[in-house]
Amino acid sequence: MLNRRTLRIKAMQTMFAFRQSRDANYALAVQQIADIFSPDLNSMEVQDKDQLKADRKLSTDLFKANFENKGYHSTNDKVEEVTTKMIQEYHQKNGKDLLHFKKTMVIEAEKIVDRYLLILLLLVEFSEFAEKDTKQDHSRFVKNLLIQSIKFNKSLETASLRRNLNWTNESDTVRQWFKDIIKADDEYLKYLKSQDQSFESDKAIVDHIVKNIIFKNDVIDKYLEDADLNWDEDRAIIKSLVTKTLKSIPDESGEFELQELSYNWEDDKTFFQELFEETIKVEEKYEPLIAKKAVNWDVDRIAVTDKIILEMAISEMINFPSIPVKVTINEYIEVAKRYSTPKSKVFINGILDVIAEELEASGVIKKSGRGLIDNK
Repeated sequence: MLNRRTLRIKAMQTMFAFRQSRDANYALAVQQIADIFSPDLNSMEVQDKDQLKADRKLSTDLFKANFENKGYHSTNDKVEEVTTKMIQEYHQKNGKDLLHFKKTMVIEAEKIVDRYLLILLLLVEFSEFAEKDTKQDHSRFVKNLLIQSIKFNKSLETASLRRNLNWTNESDTVRQWFKDIIKADDEYLKYLKSQDQSFESDKAIVDHIVKNIIFKNDVIDKYLEDADLNWDEDRAIIKSLVTKTLKSIPDESGEFELQELSYNWEDDKTFFQELFEETIKVEEKYEPLIAKKAVNWDVDRIAVTDKIILEMAISEMINFPSIPVKVTINEYIEVAKRYSTPKSKVFINGILDVIAEELEASGVIKKSGRGLIDNK
């Protein structure tokens, strides 16, 4: 299932993408200033290149000064007008990008369910290609009790239709997988020849196909990775959902419920969205505090990922009173171990410890309920 550590990671990745987009918008605005104050090669009028160069430099300097909290003002009306326009457009683009990333990150997280359902449907596809194969007897696999349960499960059928999930457009690819991978698999061939007609035997071969073929075969894995940019990140979650579904089919009756994305997706989604939104606010407000506590570290040279992790942790400590401070710190140390530099976990642990202590002492961090655990 999708847990909150995974949501923290996805929020961090989205935050990183947003900041890259914001940097691109900044560079674009600077370039637009340069273009505006460049000589017009199509103009028949005499142009003062030295004045254009001076105006370009002044406007660029004023634009940059605005983002260093120095403000800006020019007696040159043209420079003032261009600079103001570029600042406004920069903020407008960032606002649109922010809404896009906030919406997209939830959509991408929910697509995990689509991938999970598609893997279940893939098992049915293999069975149907087995039935069409006239060169070999696949009757045992075609009649496999687990695959029959999946094929005729009403919840899966309804969800697949609603989400428009199927392998129709990839039928040639799936056929090739069946021919080159499934039919050549030793365990599958043993299963076809086995005299064991039990439910457990049927369950074992499906489990084998899922764990050792679908989620391990390089060809299939590469295809799924190309089809989904988040496949590498979400593979383990999707595999867990599929294997839990197979385990939940207790006997030949074949009845089973589809797995949920998380135990309470609505609560988790709210946490996900609020964490992203509140971290945006933390960046400007708490960067001076991070810089102050990062002794012997130049805040401008701290890895971007580390800065995001620190800001997310501060946001979580402040805005989620039911989550203990130590839990938050430990979670982001684990994120740093996986996604940042080798020294990051020590750096982040040290910085968050002192920042948490200061913010608790000043009353900025206020915990309640479960959030009071481990804070004493």
